[in-house]
Amino acid sequence: MIEGLLDLASAFGLSASAGLNAYIPMLALALLARFTGLVKLGEPWSALTSWWIIGLLAVLLIIETLADKIPAVDTINDVIQTFVRPTAGAIVFAATTQESIHLHPVLAFACGVILAGGVHLVKAGGRPVVTATTGGVGNPIVSTIEDIVSAITSLIAIIFPYLVLAWLFLLVLLVYLLVRRRRLRAEARALAASAPSPPPHR
Repeated sequence: MIEGLLDLASAFGLSASAGLNAYIPMLALALLARFTGLVKLGEPWSALTSWWIIGLLAVLLIIETLADKIPAVDTINDVIQTFVRPTAGAIVFAATTQESIHLHPVLAFACGVILAGGVHLVKAGGRPVVTATTGGVGNPIVSTIEDIVSAITSLIAIIFPYLVLAWLFLLVLLVYLLVRRRRLRAEARALAASAPSPPPHR
C-alpha cells in the first residue's frame, strides 16, 4: 500500500512537471528506469527506455528549451504544447502507476491530462504578461526558472516521492483553510446584514 501511495505521489509530481516542460519528466523517467532500480516500467511504457525514444526526447527537449526562450516564438510554442504537455502528463501518470496500483488507463490518462493541462494553462497565460511588462527580456529568465523547477520536481517526484506527499498535504490544507476563511467571512457578512439596525437617535 505504501509503495502504491508513493507511486501515486510520483505520478502527481511528474504530471505537474510536464505542464511546465513536456519532455523533462519523460526523459527523467526514461533514464532512471533504464539505468537505476528506482523506476520499474511495465508494458507498453517500458518502450520509454529505448535508446531511440531517449534520443528523440532529448532532441525534442532541446527544441522546446530554445523555442520557449524567444519572445513571440514562445507563444506559438505554447499553443502547440497545449496538446503535447497534457499528453506527456497522461503518459507519465499512467506509466508510474501501472505496476503498483494498477490504475485504470482511462483514469490515469485523465488525471495526467488535468494536472499537466492545468499547470500549462497557468504557464501559458502568464507568458504574454511577462512579454508585455519586460519587453521580452524576462522571457528567457522565466523560461529557465520553469525548466529548473520542472527538472527538480521530476527528480523529487521519482527519488523522494514522500516530499510530494507532504507538499500535496500542505496544498490541501491551504485550500481547506482558504475555503473555511471565506465561508466564515460570508457567514459574518450575512449575520451583519440580517441584524436589526439600531433605532435612530432623537
